[in-house]
Amino acid sequence: MNALTALLSPAAVRLDVDAGDWRAAIRAAGRALVDDGISTADYTAQMLANVEENGPYIVIAPGLAFAHARPSPAVLKTGLSWVRLARPVPFGHEANDPVGLVVALAATDSAAHTDAMAALARVLSDPATGEALERARTPEEVLGLLDGGQRPATAGTDAAEGSAPAASQHKILTVCGNGVGTSLFLKNTLEQVLDRWGWSPHVTVEATDTISAKGKAAEAVAILTSREIARTLGDVGVPVKVVQDFTSTTEVDAVLRDTYSV
Repeated sequence: MNALTALLSPAAVRLDVDAGDWRAAIRAAGRALVDDGISTADYTAQMLANVEENGPYIVIAPGLAFAHARPSPAVLKTGLSWVRLARPVPFGHEANDPVGLVVALAATDSAAHTDAMAALARVLSDPATGEALERARTPEEVLGLLDGGQRPATAGTDAAEGSAPAASQHKILTVCGNGVGTSLFLKNTLEQVLDRWGWSPHVTVEATDTISAKGKAAEAVAILTSREIARTLGDVGVPVKVVQDFTSTTEVDAVLRDTYSV
């Protein structure tokens, strides 16, 4: 068992679920959380409200929605649910629709699940593991793949040409609506690229929410986020870079090269 599978039990894994639209898909993921004693129905309503307020930024990669809301009394313990849909449904995301997999997170705070999110990002960025998860027939098979499927993504991240930033305090913010879910996915992917470039000692990455990002923008050299959240942020005085696939080291590599002109 790893940090990821410690938060996901077979009871919260649902395969080939029928859902007529994105709301039904999120409700199915929320129902799995409730049935596993992770949250109450109020949290499901909060996940729906998050999308209604901030748009479909939770669709963080092609076919994948990461449903979540802020920590609240409706969360009984930190945990995940995994809902693979029988037929993909549109969430309204211009690049990553339709969605065939909804992973829902309920967290008691903004830090306890960080390692699990990093593990999940690595698993889902691996094409072979992703294909195997699509074919999995039982919850136990899903958990087995998640438990053994952690290996670094390999596509498109050659070391960057040019020197690392001279200042050791460079900071990049990854931003989502709530600061506890999708921004951590993007943070992990960015850190993988920085590791391969050899820039990790020189650039720190902080995951945060839209409200905090506006106050912290002056500390950062850039902000990486979704198109929907970029619109919400507006002009914050530093470059705001849009990433479509939060699990793609190839795309994040290109965005980082553009940020530093390398």
